[in-house]
Amino acid sequence: MTRFTALLLPLLICTASAQAAELTASVDRSRLNSGETVELTLETDDVTQFGKPDLSSLEALFEVRGTRQVNQLNTLNGDNRATTRWIITLLPKENGSVVIPPLQLGEAQSEPITVQVVASDNREDKNSLDPVFIEASLDQTSVYVQAQAILTLRIYHSVSLYDDSSLSPLQITDARIEQLGDTRTYEKDINGLRHGVIEMRYAIYPQHSGLLMIAPQTFSATLVDTAPSADASGPKPGKLMRVSSASIPLTVKPKPLTYPVDAPWLPARSLSLSESWSPEPDHTQVGDSLTRSLTLKVEGLASSQLPALPATDVNGLRRYPDQPVLSNQSSDRGIIGSREEREALVPSRSGAIDLPTVDVVWWNTFEDHLEHSSLPARTLQVANNPSLQIDTPAGTLQPSTPDNDTLWWWKLSTLILACTTLTGFGLWWRARWQPAIHRAAQTGPSPRTLLDDIKRASQANDPHATRQALDAWARQQPETLADMAARFVPLSDALDGLNGALYSETGQHWQGEDLWRAIRTIPAAERVQDPVNESGLPPLYPK
Repeated sequence: MTRFTALLLPLLICTASAQAAELTASVDRSRLNSGETVELTLETDDVTQFGKPDLSSLEALFEVRGTRQVNQLNTLNGDNRATTRWIITLLPKENGSVVIPPLQLGEAQSEPITVQVVASDNREDKNSLDPVFIEASLDQTSVYVQAQAILTLRIYHSVSLYDDSSLSPLQITDARIEQLGDTRTYEKDINGLRHGVIEMRYAIYPQHSGLLMIAPQTFSATLVDTAPSADASGPKPGKLMRVSSASIPLTVKPKPLTYPVDAPWLPARSLSLSESWSPEPDHTQVGDSLTRSLTLKVEGLASSQLPALPATDVNGLRRYPDQPVLSNQSSDRGIIGSREEREALVPSRSGAIDLPTVDVVWWNTFEDHLEHSSLPARTLQVANNPSLQIDTPAGTLQPSTPDNDTLWWWKLSTLILACTTLTGFGLWWRARWQPAIHRAAQTGPSPRTLLDDIKRASQANDPHATRQALDAWARQQPETLADMAARFVPLSDALDGLNGALYSETGQHWQGEDLWRAIRTIPAAERVQDPVNESGLPPLYPK
């Protein structure tokens, strides 16, 4: 056994080292113009690797402009995690789909990455001869109202700049503006001259149709003077330069006439609608809590522009909605907004409960036509819950035709009931002339004690204790809670609030004062009276 353990231990160590040795690769962007550089990042958390990645396989398709190494030590929950990154600046030599091949670091190997290199127009103009110039472009010349247009600002400089550069804020009247990601920096060769590039992207949402003019943007910076200065202690020499972009027109089209009038306007490049349940509603009983999540994900709109999804208002289901969760994600084609709506659904009756189709109408701006995205209708099969006493609504049970045996038992029970009624009436008549006697002490808690339990639990804002005290009190009443709630609206509203606290995430904020007030104010003619007066003795002369 000892020899087997000695042989197994090195094998486990080698396996753990192989699992820990990972080399992940990523790029700062997957689409670029010809002549522009892209940054490839290689990262590993294997502290046993002291070498550098082998970059020889990149030379066929890329020109390696530079490599820098970054070491980091992160502490999380008392655990130290060391990572090493290599940031490699690459200039593609070809256009089209260019594959960054797998790179090797010891025993670890990265995954290949594909980037799209688009051919650009390299014709000379007056700007390309300037040391600093700015370029502004739109991804499209016309959009629908409230749809997305992407503005890209690129600042080119063939000379070094001080870090005092600034860009005028982008302001457009009657339009919403969202910045897409962080500012990018890379290099580009223009007519054989290397330029540094500062790139910023914005999503623009025009709010009115017509012609929208995007004003020129101004960039200012101080150029670094490479000539030696006579006074080293004086201010840094340099020339302040300001450059501006050209104004750009954008045609904004109105909402199409074929779009439904009663539907929210959703101009998007793509849209998806999904649904999830927790737990799955395959084996559902009355009183179970189901969480339904509907997620709307739209490419080309921010989450604040997405409308609310249809609510699940179905007979037989109590609905307790949560606040919607909104999020935005930036991509190469703009903003992807998502809206998630969750609701707790509690079946209140057994049988089949039909959920309707969830349909979303939107306008496909990529293919320029109307589309529908929907979730199909489904049916929930709800079984009876033996642990609950649920009042079945009137009309939900179909009466069956009784047979002769059933009729005979009904006749016998009716005869017995009549006999016992006559006997009881005779005993009552006889008791009118008998002297009063002490009533035997009851074995269970009195209604007054149960009311005190309800009062204490509701004033403590404890929904679970209140429900238990309420059920115990209701069992001593001549009618059910459902009957009392049907004839007394404040009690019905208070019970809905109590059930909402029991079956949703808002239970900790429930206030029981309304329920206790409703219990106390049930009309006296309908409420159960304590047959024992305050002295604990029955009345002297029964009525």
